[in-house]
Amino acid sequence: MRTQVCIIGGGPAGLFLAHVLHAAGIESIVIERQTKNHVLSRIRAGVLEAGTVDLLRQYGLAGRMDRDGMPKDGTRIFWEGKEDFWIDVIRWTGKRMMVWGQTQITEDLYAARERDGGEMIFEVENVALHDLDGAPSVTFERHGESQRIDCDFIAGCDGFHGPSRKAIPAEIRREYERVYPFGWLGIMVEKPPMKEIAYAYHSEGFAMASRRNPMLSRYYVQVPSTDKVEDWSDDRFWEALHRRLPEHAHGEIETGPSIEKSIAPLRSFVAEPMRWGKLFLAGDAAHIVPQTGAKGLNLAFSDVFYLSRALITHFRENSDRYLDSYSQMALRRVWAAENISWRMTKLLHVFPGEDPFDQKIRQNDFDLLAGSEDIQRAFAYEYIGLPFED
Repeated sequence: MRTQVCIIGGGPAGLFLAHVLHAAGIESIVIERQTKNHVLSRIRAGVLEAGTVDLLRQYGLAGRMDRDGMPKDGTRIFWEGKEDFWIDVIRWTGKRMMVWGQTQITEDLYAARERDGGEMIFEVENVALHDLDGAPSVTFERHGESQRIDCDFIAGCDGFHGPSRKAIPAEIRREYERVYPFGWLGIMVEKPPMKEIAYAYHSEGFAMASRRNPMLSRYYVQVPSTDKVEDWSDDRFWEALHRRLPEHAHGEIETGPSIEKSIAPLRSFVAEPMRWGKLFLAGDAAHIVPQTGAKGLNLAFSDVFYLSRALITHFRENSDRYLDSYSQMALRRVWAAENISWRMTKLLHVFPGEDPFDQKIRQNDFDLLAGSEDIQRAFAYEYIGLPFED
């Protein structure tokens, strides 16, 4: 097979890149290790930055979001022994975020790809990348048959465990990682969510109330990384959540049997560079953020913004100025997202082995945030999502 851009990975990053390139008249083939149904079964958060919302609207993918999504004007913080605190994103930035699930975005992207007749190949195995500094190609097996795609460029959108990042020579690739000694135990329940997404700090650990739609709630509590899902009955979860949220908020929580329960580990990870020869990384293939900052999906879309612009400029104008600056520009935004996600994680979680000094510093960080409009404005500016660079 032959195409202009071979996209490895059929998740949101790969599908959105294919969609934007198609709109510009650039051919691509998407290959994916899993089945389509498996990709769509992944339950992921969907708190969208203002820039991501604008991109979905710009490329005709916002119909259901604008109809069924839940606007997010700020963030509520509960703090043990303190009054509730509200980060007013609208006040400080004039912009609005949106709660809209990654599953729904992926559904819309698949529908658009199928409508446009774009080629997708599922259930591929043994994917390998070749000749990245010359005439690149991708080989793989599907149902026991070997296949090959020749292309001008390869977009590695295949997640943390995919082969794309590892195709960059080890002596060139630099990786930065912090693995956190706890995870988030999350449950899904078919009950109306709290009126606002809320973070909570408690001496027992972090908790969070999130939402998927008007009849689907998602709640989290911090647990040790050694815990297993089977250690936590629904009753134990609800008891822990109620202890970590203030009593006046309990009336907003509608409990019920969980329809999904899982433990998500927390990790900060960045790989540099995000380009090697004709290979370009995007999304989780290049970076992971702890879920606290709600940046993962948004970073994937910002990567696609920079990469699609670079590829379009190459094919339309025969100019590589954006291809040559892709890694540098994308990484500036990546590290900004890593920064706020790390600071929010440090602020809201209890770390094993911390001493009273650590606790006092955390308390002072919160007091500064709650007491300073300048700090609130700066936090809202980062939380809403940094603007895309020209």
